[in-house]
Amino acid sequence: MRSPARIDVHQHIVPPAWARTLAAQGLDSGGWAIPDWSRKSAIAMMDQQGIATGVLSVTAPGVHLGDDARARDLARAVNEYGAEVVKDRPDRFGHFASIPLPDVDAAVAEAVHALDTLHADGVVLLSNAGGRYLGDPGFEPLWAELDRRAANVFVHPAQPPMALLPGTPAPLADYVFDTTRSALNLVLNGVMSRYTNVRVILSHGGGFLPYAAYRFAGLTSTVVAPDLKPADVLHDLKRFYFDTALSASPSALPALLAFAEPGHVLYGSDWPFAPQEAGTYYNHFLESHPDFTPGQAEAINRENAEALLPRLAH
Repeated sequence: MRSPARIDVHQHIVPPAWARTLAAQGLDSGGWAIPDWSRKSAIAMMDQQGIATGVLSVTAPGVHLGDDARARDLARAVNEYGAEVVKDRPDRFGHFASIPLPDVDAAVAEAVHALDTLHADGVVLLSNAGGRYLGDPGFEPLWAELDRRAANVFVHPAQPPMALLPGTPAPLADYVFDTTRSALNLVLNGVMSRYTNVRVILSHGGGFLPYAAYRFAGLTSTVVAPDLKPADVLHDLKRFYFDTALSASPSALPALLAFAEPGHVLYGSDWPFAPQEAGTYYNHFLESHPDFTPGQAEAINRENAEALLPRLAH
């Protein structure tokens, strides 16, 4: 792209308080090192990649690291830091606030504070919180609160509740799996059909959801829930939005575009956890894809995100 225009809904921030907390506990992101981050380096990357605005979020392992009280404090520190970054450059940055699940009361309180006081553009939820997936009935109060505010919900994968494959960091394989697992859990537990005001964005092209959606729909009615018709399951699966981070490849992009509803595919980079070279690699496929319908590329790069984030509209 000749000038910055894209809205990147999957761009990460590394708040100092979060980085220090992870380092003190010897944690990383599922076997993936925590990279350096600065506003200057983020803007330089965006200028190079044709990105006008990056919507920032904290990645796995999130802000709840085992202690409820510390998770509340860390979520507040992370969210206030992100809000300040946006306040300084509202043209270049947006912000999805971190939520301290599985502490539901604290999660609801932080979501209200982040959306109403800090004016976050939405919230980020990890695909599972301590092994509990997002369709867990105990999380119902949070979904109800988010639905009342018609919130954007960005679902980022976390390490699933199982051991890593030897020599295989979670972002390489397990994250794709866990996004799919969480999305299906949301649909089968009725969250997507009950809370129709929330807009749920799935990372990395939805994992393998677009590829397997019809399998899920067909088998659900015959094996899991005979009262659920395949068309109903597909309807709820198609409510999701999807970002293109690490997923705009010659094999994944056609599957995603074939499945996603019009307006439901958004640009994502996954920087800085995905290096800038990866952004260049996947941008090439986005820019050279031969089968876009008229206006589809422009919609993915910017217009679809503008519909969810109207403050970023031209």
